[in-house]
Amino acid sequence: METKKAAELKKPPGPWAILWKKFSHNPYAMSGLVVLLFFIVIAALAPVLTKYKPEAIDLMFANLKPGVDGHLLGTDELGRDILTRLLYSARISLMIGFSVAFASVAIGSIIGAISGYFGGWVDTIFMRIVDVMNSVPTLFLNILVLAIFGSRMEYMIMILALTSWMSIARLVRGNFLQLREMQYVEAAKAIGVSSWGIIFRHLLRNASFPIIVNATLMVGGAILSESALSYLGLGIQAPATSWGLMLSNAQEFMLIDPLQAVYPGLCILLVVLAVNFIGDGIRDGLDPRQQLTKSRRRLDKWRKNYSKSGN
Repeated sequence: METKKAAELKKPPGPWAILWKKFSHNPYAMSGLVVLLFFIVIAALAPVLTKYKPEAIDLMFANLKPGVDGHLLGTDELGRDILTRLLYSARISLMIGFSVAFASVAIGSIIGAISGYFGGWVDTIFMRIVDVMNSVPTLFLNILVLAIFGSRMEYMIMILALTSWMSIARLVRGNFLQLREMQYVEAAKAIGVSSWGIIFRHLLRNASFPIIVNATLMVGGAILSESALSYLGLGIQAPATSWGLMLSNAQEFMLIDPLQAVYPGLCILLVVLAVNFIGDGIRDGLDPRQQLTKSRRRLDKWRKNYSKSGN
C-alpha cells in the first residue's frame, strides 16, 4: 500500500530530465559528447601529457617521422613536437570557441529579449541594427579589425562575438513575441512584477532551450572562423599556437610531410562534428514529437516477449 502511494506521489520527470533521457539514448549525440569531453580533458592536462614545450625549437630534430626519438607524431620544420602543439592548440581553439559562443549568446539574448518584449520603436531600432550587421561582410570586417588592432586572442574573441550575435537576437525576439502574450505574463504584471523581472526571471528562462541549441552550434562556427583567420595569418601568432596556425605553417611542407596538415585538420573536423552532433541531440531532445530511440537488440527482445505470435 505504501509502495503504491509512493508511486502515485512520485513527481513526473522535469524538462531537464526528459532532455537528458532523450539525449543519452541518441548514439550520435553521446558520441559527440565523449569526443568533446576527450578534447577538453587533454587540453586541460596538456602539461601532464607531454614533456615538451609547444614553442621549443630544436633544428637538429626538424621534420622527424612519427615515433622517432620519443616524438609520437614527429616534429615540424623547426623541430617542435607536433603532439605537444596539438594539445596546446586545443586549449586556445576551444577557449575561443566557447568564449565566442557565450559572448554571442549574452549579447543576442539581451537585445532579442528587449526587442521582443517591448516592441514598438524599440523593436524597430534593434532589428534595423541587426539588418545592418547582417549586411556587413563579416570575414572582411574580422580581417580589418585584426589587421588594425593586432591578432591577440582577446581581440579575436571580441570581433567574432560582435559579428555572430544576430541569429540569436532574431531567435530570442521571435520567442518573446509569443511568450509575452501568455497568461502567466499578464498575471506577473498584475501582481506588480517589473518588466525586467518578467524578462529575465520568466520569459528568458522559457526561451532557454533553443538558445542552448544555437549556442552549441556557435562553438563549432567560432572554431572554424578562428582556424580560417589563423590560416590567413591574422589569427593566433607565435609563440602561441592554434590548429589554424598549425595548418597555415604546414601548407609550405605539404609535399615533404603532408601529415603536418592532417593532424590539426583532423582535430578541427572531429571537434566541430562533435559539437554539431551535440546540438542536434539537444534539438531532438527538445522536440516533443521525438521518441526515445531503442536499440535493435532491445526491440527484438520486446517483440519476442510480448508479441502474440512469439516471433
